[in-house]
Amino acid sequence: MVLDPDAQIREVITHFFETFSRVGSATQTVKAFAREGLLFPSRFRNSKRVVFQPLTTSTALRTLHNPRYAGVYAYGQRLYRRTVDGKKQLRKREPNEWLACIPDAHPGYISWEQFQHNLKALEANGQGYQTARVSPPREGAALLQGRVICGRCGCHMRARYVIRRGQVDTWYVCSRAYVSRGEPHCQSIAGWPVDEAAGELIAAEMTPAAVELALEIRKEIEARYDEADKLRLRAVERAQIDADLAQRRFMLVDPNSRLVADTLEREWNDKLRMLADLREERESALREDRATFDDAIRDRLIAMTADFKTVWCDPTLPNRERKRLLAYLVEDVTLLKFQAEGETRIHIRFRGGRTETLTTQNPKSSAQQVKTRPEVVELVDKLLDDHICAEIAPECKGNLPGGSARRGKADAQFTDLRVIYLVKQYGLRSRYDGLRERGMLTKAEACAKLGITECTLVRWAKYGIVKRYAYNGYIGLYKLPGPHVPAKQCSRWNQLAHRAEAIRRLNSSKCSDLKERAVV
Repeated sequence: MVLDPDAQIREVITHFFETFSRVGSATQTVKAFAREGLLFPSRFRNSKRVVFQPLTTSTALRTLHNPRYAGVYAYGQRLYRRTVDGKKQLRKREPNEWLACIPDAHPGYISWEQFQHNLKALEANGQGYQTARVSPPREGAALLQGRVICGRCGCHMRARYVIRRGQVDTWYVCSRAYVSRGEPHCQSIAGWPVDEAAGELIAAEMTPAAVELALEIRKEIEARYDEADKLRLRAVERAQIDADLAQRRFMLVDPNSRLVADTLEREWNDKLRMLADLREERESALREDRATFDDAIRDRLIAMTADFKTVWCDPTLPNRERKRLLAYLVEDVTLLKFQAEGETRIHIRFRGGRTETLTTQNPKSSAQQVKTRPEVVELVDKLLDDHICAEIAPECKGNLPGGSARRGKADAQFTDLRVIYLVKQYGLRSRYDGLRERGMLTKAEACAKLGITECTLVRWAKYGIVKRYAYNGYIGLYKLPGPHVPAKQCSRWNQLAHRAEAIRRLNSSKCSDLKERAVV
């Protein structure tokens, strides 16, 4: 048992295990190979022929579960049994149940400890309800993915994404009781306030990194690009060897055998075209790598040493990278929701054992978001004493109605209809009821009290002999002028304008002359 003599095969397999150690997931490893344009060697069954083809998830899992790549001789990994109907049944055994397991039996690409670590990583990726689950970071918006623990039952909380009003909201849900026993959810907590509070704490607590750290990161990225280019170069060299071999076969053929010569010439042309395609792909990948790692990225790496908060809040930074940074600092986060107080308690436990407690306000429901603020309702109630609804709407300028929280209604303003709806919805005392409580009379009541017609009452209100208070845009109530109730007189000898002026002068001077009062 020796390693494959082909250098390209050895380097691709080594790069495969290094990529898995970096990303921590078989699926992410497949995506990394596809993104870098790398092919994985595969040998046909019962054949020595090796072909290079795109890496698949099943191939990645078989490679990670195969102990031969760790230099281990293993026997008895599977158990075959016959069922009652004669069919063969296969069952995998645990490593501690293998009949034989000899580490370092032959050269390997990884160590036995690294092989066991890879198996534990794969097992952790598939466990959704483990209390302290360490899952590989993904692109989702949930910053505390895989690290949230329910403060009531102690179970692991899952991240859920809900699309509302055109945006994706994150929720942390403790659903193990519901899935296992059909019981209600333990607690469901909005994720964006929790993630924002945790992110601010991390950005504030994180001390600036050293300049050497940025340089090391830069060297690591450059080394990764160089390694990928080295693998592409191996593929070009293999294509060059195949093209040279096809050329030699064509040159050695008898010129008189045109059928054989045409076939060999066609194979030679195919090999040359494949070689040209691989060279073009390598040059294109090199240009993309140089464009990716440009001066802007170098400046960002250097800026990370000066201001970690700027890097953390950079909108171009993927959430996957934030989760990786957070994984080095935070062990787990316990959430406890207080429904009555409208807040959530966040207990953060760092790697070193230190703990921090934060408190965030729970987001309002949709009904609460579109509800008008209490101070605006109080203002409308106060303005109803002296204004009608059409006059209150301009007075509320600067205060937004509750409907402005809806999508596309951010510029909504108060109107008379909105004020009327607000009065009815909150059961405020209407202007009509307020005027009636102050002793105002309707038109019919005022006419009966004064012994005049409605036309005369309207004319008196016009000249100010009787005060009129509107309770909407069309109808009003009337107030009699104090203890001196006016009487109907002939307007030819005592015009209404003169009577109104005399009443105003009388009320202002409060004269006590009985003759003057009688004249008035």
